Amino acid sequence: MQELFGFIVAALALTGSPGPATLSIAAAGAAFGARRSLVFVAGVISGVTTVMAITASGVTAVVFALPGAAPVLTIVAAAYMVYLAWRIATAPPLAEASGDGPGPRYFGGVLMGVANPKAYAAMTALFSGFVLLADRPLEDAFLKGAVVLVTITFVNAAWLLVGTMLTRLFRSPRANRIINVCFAILLVASVLLAVML
Repeated sequence: MQELFGFIVAALALTGSPGPATLSIAAAGAAFGARRSLVFVAGVISGVTTVMAITASGVTAVVFALPGAAPVLTIVAAAYMVYLAWRIATAPPLAEASGDGPGPRYFGGVLMGVANPKAYAAMTALFSGFVLLADRPLEDAFLKGAVVLVTITFVNAAWLLVGTMLTRLFRSPRANRIINVCFAILLVASVLLAVML
């Protein structure tokens, strides 16, 4: 029970701390509102779940061992994150938006989750640093996966609400624009930090 509690605390800390995915979710909430961002959040959860599965199975190590794979994946990830930051920075303030236009897409969320360097580091730490069910590796992996899935769903919903509430708190279009631009800058900074580490 103590090991499970430690795992949950570590999962909350590693998946909930600011990073490209969490900041992009908060930024999407601020720029597009919670309702129009839900599909994107579902995509991020799917992408991070994919990272979790390939990390737990050891596929990640094989992919990154291929010559040239890591730089290509890093460039694709960074390009998408910069594009998303631009969309967030240039989104009309919620007060001016009709609410009918599209927010970030599901596939964009999947790409954000899969291309997020922080997700690989977090999943590696969680799956290699804890043993919840000794001598039962398959059940251990499934239990960890279930706990992490619940955790990332909770964490991502919280970040979406933070972004949405922040925009609603500052109702003026000018304040909304500043919030969107700040989130875009933070997203690009988090990508640069994750890539450099």
